[in-house]
Parts: sequence; structure tokens; C-alpha cells
Amino acid sequence: MTTISAVTSRVAAGAVTSEQLTENCLSVIQQLNPKLNAFITVTADTALQQARAADKEIAAGRRLGPLHGIPISLKDLLDQQGVPTTAGSLVRKDHVAIADAVVTRRLRESGAVFVGKTNLHEFAFGTTSEDSGFGAIRNPHDPLRSPGGSSGGSAVAVATGMSLGTVGTDTGGSIRIPAAACGIVGLKPEWGHVSASGVVPLSRQLDHVGPLAASVADAWLLYNAMQSPSDRIGDALEATPLKGLRVGTLSGYFFDRLDEDVERGVLNTIQHLQRLGATVTDVNVPHAADMAAIYLHLVFGDAAEYHAPTLESRPKDYTEPVRLRLEMARYVLAEDYIRALRGKAVIAREVDRAFDGVDVLALPALAIPAPPIGAATMPVKGGSDAVRTLMLRCTQPFNLSGHPAISIPCGVTRDRMPIGLQLVGRKGRTPALVQAALAVEAAIAG
Repeated sequence: MTTISAVTSRVAAGAVTSEQLTENCLSVIQQLNPKLNAFITVTADTALQQARAADKEIAAGRRLGPLHGIPISLKDLLDQQGVPTTAGSLVRKDHVAIADAVVTRRLRESGAVFVGKTNLHEFAFGTTSEDSGFGAIRNPHDPLRSPGGSSGGSAVAVATGMSLGTVGTDTGGSIRIPAAACGIVGLKPEWGHVSASGVVPLSRQLDHVGPLAASVADAWLLYNAMQSPSDRIGDALEATPLKGLRVGTLSGYFFDRLDEDVERGVLNTIQHLQRLGATVTDVNVPHAADMAAIYLHLVFGDAAEYHAPTLESRPKDYTEPVRLRLEMARYVLAEDYIRALRGKAVIAREVDRAFDGVDVLALPALAIPAPPIGAATMPVKGGSDAVRTLMLRCTQPFNLSGHPAISIPCGVTRDRMPIGLQLVGRKGRTPALVQAALAVEAAIAG
């Protein structure tokens, strides 16, 4: 995969043009999108116009930064002025954004070139990206498998070179799950640290906006550009030395129901970090087993409220699985929602306490390899379980708690499907998490 970090200096020097990079991405889209279905809308003409304008600005000495002239994509939940925002649903097929989302505007002001809007699980209400009003998305490593979701098209775009970076959303794992399933990096920032204004919501309590990229350094460049100018830190971070890095392994619940190849890959990676000088300690979240119920009541309650008007007026425009889930969501009681809010606060405190004496938490990003499209269950240690339950198991705690988390590729299964290691950072310490992730990424590669 071509990384932004590797190519941005060449763009700045004129060794390669934005127009060339953009044409390359559009060529890959033309070649692969009919098979993988990663994009709903391709904005080829405007992308080439943006690229040519970027080349002129850079040549005139008006370079805006490392994203200037870099072709990226947007999950089709984010508004881009003049372009449809479908949310992967026929309910919104005629909706055209009248203004940029805040994140879109900030990336535009950083000089990024937008090649199109990526496909997703309808309204981000699923983990497999197979229920979309515009057809299922397919994993580039095996087109018979899911790319994960809901930001499945975004992950496929980066994994194949259809774009050099992308923006996704994450309510229960929708950045980290597809990143793990497709073998790329996905960063879920701390809750509220990236604006969700102009983004179609699933649950305003839990929605996060963040980057998917080919490397940790690229994810940082995108994340940094998504901040308000006053909050930006710098284009590059130094990796934390592995020697002395204190890693807390979230054992118990988080390792109880794993695919054996995933478990082996994650544990081998953690042991490798220990051999390189990291200290490893077992930690736990006592109420981990309650997280699924807490999460479900919050997401269902929020989704039912948002979709009530169109669920009444346009039920047939939803895919059947998403419509049925939304119908179920209408039966969440107010008392259950309030209890879930209290439970969310408990989980946040317990994750905070898990950091006592450690710098980062380590666990799988995805309990299973990318599942076959249409699979209802998958085998794991101790039997089998529902695909949706397994895919959310390791990621949803940190939407409840709001801590920053990142998925990094850490090997493959016997079937050559990617495995993702998840690192979680302290609140208010996203740069420190990225610095640790840079070190871990280098250790895995080395």
C-alpha cells in the first residue's frame, strides 16, 4: 500500500503530482469497484480539478501541509457540499449536502482531494457492510468475505489503493473492525475530539469520527488535520521507546471467545513486545460481561429516535435486516435507557482504573477473521457465537468509555486473512497512544 507519509514529500518536491496520484486512485476504483463495491459515489471530475489546483498552488509555494494534493475518500455519512450523503440507504438517495461537515471542511482546508463517498452498512447500523441499499461490500483479501463494518467501503478503499486515506465513523467498532478485517490501521479518537457535526448519526452518545489509513503515521496526519487549527500538534510524532513501555493485557472476557488464529496472533505479538523490553501486566474490566446490554440499549434508543419519521413514512426503503433492527429498537424502555447511561459511566470508570500502572491496554481488535458474507455464526474458543456479537465484542467497551483506541495489523490467519491488535490509550493522551502504536507497528514489521 502506498502511504501518505511516503508520498507527501515527493508531491511537495514536484517529483509526483497530485493529478498523477488522483488519476492512479481513480484508475484503481474503475478497475476494482465493480467487484468490491467500495464506493457509492465517485467524484472523478471534481477530484481532478482539485488535484490540478493543488499542483498549481504547491508549485507556486503555497503548500498547505502534508495532505495537500493527497487523494482521500469519505464514508458516505459525512456531508460534502454538492454531493449526495446517502448513509448507504435508499431513504437518503436523493439527499445532496448543502455544506461540508466540519471534518470535510477541515480536510478541504488542508488541501486534501476527495475522490468519492464510500459504501457502508446502512446507516452504520451493522458490522458486516452486507446490508446496504447499494449492495454488499466485499473484502479485498477474499471477495466471499465481509470487509467488516460499518466503514467497510472506507477500509477497502485504503487497502486497495482506491484512496490513500479515508474518514470513517465508529459507534461500536466501525473504524477498528474493518481496519482489522482488511489489514490496515484504524484510529478511533477519544469521544468528542473530532467533530461529528454534519455526520449522519447512529448514536450521538457513542459516535466517533476518525481516520483509516495504511500506516499509523498516516492515521495521525489525517487525525491532526481533522482537529481545529488551534488543537493541532504537529505532522509527525516520535515513537515511544518499547523498552519500559507498560502494556496492560485485557485478559478474561476479551480473550474468552476468540478464533484460535486470532488469539495466537495477538498473544504472539504481545510476547514479542515483551521480548523487546515492554512490561506486560494482566488487567481487567470487572463489568465487561455487561457491556453488550448497556451498548444495545443506548444505540437502539438513539437510533429509534432518529429514524422514527422515516421508519413510519418510508419503511420499504430500508434494507430488511436494518429495518427489523430499527423496529426492535422502538421497544427500548426509558428506564432501560437510563440504566444504560449509568452503566456507561461505570464502564468508563473501570477502564480508567485499568490504566493504573500501565501506559496502554492491548487486546484483539476483532475476535474473528473477516466472516463469510451471509454467515450468521462463527466458530470460536468454547463453541460458536453470532457474528455481530463476536465482531463488537472487543471494540464496543471503548465507545462506552470514550477512550482513544487504534487497530494495527499483526499478522494473518492460516487462511491469510488479516488479524488486528487493538491498543487503547488514556483519556486526554491520544498523541501518547499514537506514539506507542508507532513503536508497536515498527516492532511487528521488524
